Amino acid sequence: MAKTVDRGLENREIVLDVLMEVLEKGAFIHQVLGQALYKYQYLDKSDRAFITRAAEGTLDYLIQIDYIIEKYSSVKIRKMKPLIRTLLRMSAYQILYMDRVPDAAVCNEAVKLAAKRRFAGLKGFVNGVLRSISREKAAFASDAAFDSPSLRYSIPQWIYDQWEAEYGRERAETVCASFLKERPLWVRCNLSRASADEILASLRAQQAEAEPLPGMEYMLALSRVNRLEDLEAFREGLIQVQDASSALVGEIAAPRPGDYVIDVCAAPGGKSLHLADRLNGTGTVEARDLTPQKIEMIEENIARCRMPGVRAVLQDALAYDPDSREKADIVLADLPCSGLGIMGRKPDIKYHMTPEKMRELAALQREILSVVWQYVKPGGLLLYSTCTIDRLENEENVRWFAENFPFEPVDFSNRLPDGIAGGVSRQKGCLQLLPGAGPFDGFFISLLKRQE
Repeated sequence: MAKTVDRGLENREIVLDVLMEVLEKGAFIHQVLGQALYKYQYLDKSDRAFITRAAEGTLDYLIQIDYIIEKYSSVKIRKMKPLIRTLLRMSAYQILYMDRVPDAAVCNEAVKLAAKRRFAGLKGFVNGVLRSISREKAAFASDAAFDSPSLRYSIPQWIYDQWEAEYGRERAETVCASFLKERPLWVRCNLSRASADEILASLRAQQAEAEPLPGMEYMLALSRVNRLEDLEAFREGLIQVQDASSALVGEIAAPRPGDYVIDVCAAPGGKSLHLADRLNGTGTVEARDLTPQKIEMIEENIARCRMPGVRAVLQDALAYDPDSREKADIVLADLPCSGLGIMGRKPDIKYHMTPEKMRELAALQREILSVVWQYVKPGGLLLYSTCTIDRLENEENVRWFAENFPFEPVDFSNRLPDGIAGGVSRQKGCLQLLPGAGPFDGFFISLLKRQE
């Protein structure tokens, strides 16, 4: 007789394993979840959607979830067994935020998982905490249940305090709330390969929903997609995964036919490919990065997109390359940063980041800029960008750079597509996009010209 598979239990065990890697071992959710979905690609669309939402949602609401668990637990979160702590967190999220999942099923499956993972002695504890949350969950259904923005939006207090100081309370709360909203998968059309209309027709023929972004119609918000690899447009290299905010880099850089572009921290290559697409077979884009693994990732995207004029090069951005001195028309420095602008896509960032790490990243950015400016021709452009909304890493670094190197900020307002919302420009040549005011993630762009 064939063995009956308990799909609900199997799915929850996958979620448990993913979250254990992230919460207890410090792994990154997008990497671990991606590996899990690839390993279990035989699962149907609804199972994959459950795993994704349960794993990411638990991280989205982790601070709030821990607060609620401790109301009904005799043991503090930090003193629990790691597996039990993770099991309670993911189960509480399902009870509080996944309406279509019966609470009884969540409790029963959690008890089964505790026993399966050799914690049978704690089944009663797990069951008691979760059933208490289930009984009282109506008390947490409104924002009024939480007396601070940190709890309301499940964001570390120090991050919220910093944003309130920089942007004011109303805007800070809008930013925080935006991270808890569902986001589409953005892809960019490779217009040198096919027109946007042709690509849209291909996607819709496979029942994928795709909505163009007004003002940037080559950017498509995808939904109803199970596996991206199943789409012919993706396999044929007609589309590339890239956030809408990131695509503004190509708009603002505006390469001219025949330009030589160096992207100093390029992986996975989306911006490099966008610039090559805009060059349409003229010029060269050199996509550099630090490790062979990152170079392999870039090369895979170049090969899939069949994009001429772009090559991947192994090069440490901190190591000066004398052969590149004053060769580039454009240097793109999209540098390692705190990532606070993209927490809606990578919610684990807010638990890994600290003020000390942010200061270290700002210093690293200055080190890299101190090297790579030398690759820009006199009269050429340096585009500096990050996916954060931290002033130290953004405007303050640009101000420091312009004071110490032969560059001046360039007003690029005329290069922005019509209808771009959510931008804050606090100094010339800078654009800070804030989440919540438009379709964009948090992103910073500055354009500087090397003096003749």
